[in-house]
Amino acid sequence: MGFYARHIGPRFVSCLCSMEGITAEREKVVPQATGVVLEIGIGSGLNLPLYDPARVAHVIGVDPNAEFLELGRERRHRSPVPLEIIQAPAESLPLADGIIDTAVITYTLCSVEDPVQTLREVRRVLKPKGRVLFLEHGLSNDAGVATWQRRLNPIWRKLAVGCNLTRPVERLLDEAGFKIQRIESYYLDGAPRPVGFQCQGIAQAA
Repeated sequence: MGFYARHIGPRFVSCLCSMEGITAEREKVVPQATGVVLEIGIGSGLNLPLYDPARVAHVIGVDPNAEFLELGRERRHRSPVPLEIIQAPAESLPLADGIIDTAVITYTLCSVEDPVQTLREVRRVLKPKGRVLFLEHGLSNDAGVATWQRRLNPIWRKLAVGCNLTRPVERLLDEAGFKIQRIESYYLDGAPRPVGFQCQGIAQAA
């Protein structure tokens, strides 16, 4: 891992993900979490202030990236809910089956090595009626925008340390065995369309 990927890239991504418009989207999703929560890609802890301590018993945050976790040290100290951090890949969660009430996945499926395997692991650790709350950017439904996303992706992936513009979020959830209960797709205000296509919603195991 080079100097950029270790020191500059994580700060660049954390800065992007904490922009006002993106924070506003997080505020619509994260407070819905209840019970024992698994957050995939907790990174620098941008979601932590948004958990409702009256509804959340405990958060287990998983992330393989030590650089992102280091950026979140101060936020973890101020967490409003009990918190456990596990440094591990999402594709192989060191957790027992059926223990999670809510999985929170925000701006993470774009970056994991294997998004379908990640989601299968999430399904494994969810309780039978557990939910996935997701907020992601991904491949646009607009063919013209999608063409530009594919063109830009090799550059963007290097700049944003592994983030992809071309992940089809709805299809990934389906392939992993989830049934989408609600989904909303839109472009983030003020963002260029190739990086601004968003989808958020709720899914349960099919």
